[in-house]
Amino acid sequence: MELDQLAAQIGHTLKRRGLTLAIAESCTGGLLGHHLTSTPGCSSYFLGGIIAYSYSLKERILGVPSETLLKFGAVSRQTALAMARGCRELTGANVALAITGIAGPEGGMKEKPVGLVYVALVAEDVEACERNLWPGDRLENKISSARAALHLLQKYLNADLIPIPESELSDTEPSIFS
Repeated sequence: MELDQLAAQIGHTLKRRGLTLAIAESCTGGLLGHHLTSTPGCSSYFLGGIIAYSYSLKERILGVPSETLLKFGAVSRQTALAMARGCRELTGANVALAITGIAGPEGGMKEKPVGLVYVALVAEDVEACERNLWPGDRLENKISSARAALHLLQKYLNADLIPIPESELSDTEPSIFS
């Protein structure tokens, strides 16, 4: 399904349920926001988004603890969740999504290769994060990441999301949560 169609379908569900959404993007650089705002009437459920590329903005605007960034880096489950939490708190949205990763073609390392992206969702009743490793070029990785964020939101709206257990919300780095 095309991203605009998926965003419109999700938007319809958000509107019908009276829920609001806000987003925090890093490696996608506003691509998710673009697709969410391609639907007429999206202002009834989409509050807005923050593009926080630098550590400084992640800390100052989204409230990501500097200790999290120093210990785990910008591309981590911990940072993705902190970005989503901060976005939700800042905007007052019912649901917040966050995306952070390495789109490429540069910036990858052995432990964190190009294409590694974390997508997080935070709502009042759940926190979830998915780890993805995309094989594409920069644009393909950005598109895949935006799609993954929409699919994560769709899982939440369909009550198909397995939340991160309370015991796993500490500062550990487990593999994949979905």
